[in-house]
Amino acid sequence: MPSIRTLAFLTPGNYPDDDPYRGLEDTLRQFEYGEELGYDGAWIRQRHLEHGVGSAAVFLAAAGQRTQRIQLGSAVIPIGYENPFRLAEDLATSDVLSRGRLQVGFSAGQPPHVDLLGPLAFDGDWRTYDLSYNRISRLADNLRGTFLGDEDTVIHSPGNVQRPRVQPFSRGLVDRLWYGGGSGRSAAWAGGAGLHLLTGNVITGEGTDDFVTAQRALIRTYRRGSRAGRVALGRVVVPFDSADATARKRYRAYAESRYERTLGPNGPQRILFARDLVGPSEQILEQLTADPTLDDVTEFRIELPYEFDHEDYLQILSDVRNHVAPALGWRTSRFE
Repeated sequence: MPSIRTLAFLTPGNYPDDDPYRGLEDTLRQFEYGEELGYDGAWIRQRHLEHGVGSAAVFLAAAGQRTQRIQLGSAVIPIGYENPFRLAEDLATSDVLSRGRLQVGFSAGQPPHVDLLGPLAFDGDWRTYDLSYNRISRLADNLRGTFLGDEDTVIHSPGNVQRPRVQPFSRGLVDRLWYGGGSGRSAAWAGGAGLHLLTGNVITGEGTDDFVTAQRALIRTYRRGSRAGRVALGRVVVPFDSADATARKRYRAYAESRYERTLGPNGPQRILFARDLVGPSEQILEQLTADPTLDDVTEFRIELPYEFDHEDYLQILSDVRNHVAPALGWRTSRFE
């Protein structure tokens, strides 16, 4: 039987092309609403060239000023476009402003839209740049507060002489870094590097066509070499208990449009997709309690669909909190 202790949600941060403020403001309100409902975490996707949040660090700094308790996450920042030193400064600033509530997720490898963005993000041919896990390791080293130079190296600033390191130094942030792992290799690296593991509804089929089998193997691989140990499981969950008839019809059409991709491996990388859980809470709970992957974790993340409206997200968050999560063992810490 599942025993979920931490409940979070991941939202896409959508906005219309002609009014980005409205969409970003709605997303901030989703973070506020999640905190009101007692969720433990609220996560934002970082997306480039799309109608979404291009800088998780900037958005989470704003979210930190609108909330008091809820953990603030990014899932995920493609490290390939980021300077490990400058991003460390941005994340540390955001973490300090939130009083230490950031949970920062990354991905490595060739980032999205690189043929278009590469010439803009890099000086020179992007194919010569190191886009590997090493880029994340460099960022983590910066967040540890390691001093630059030797023990005699100092810098002079107005009214101060100090040893140089990333400023502000946010103690503990380096222990709240996550990796979005989709393969055994990435899971093994994340465990060995001391990062926590994010695993959602998209993974690589390695030796199996079954999504659950592949995902449980991924988690076991991570834990064999992990020095951190936290694993957060994501699923697209769309209960429609309090939705009207029009919204229910739209939700079902959304799930049906994505069903075929769940029937087997996709493409040369053998990508496997989990089925979206859409319907009344009782039906969703039957599916979740029958999924043995939930027995492997205590942290659960609701992944909100890209295509929905702000009001849909609020309704889904409410129904999950009231009808789904308590049956999985979760209890809100809101009033503790």
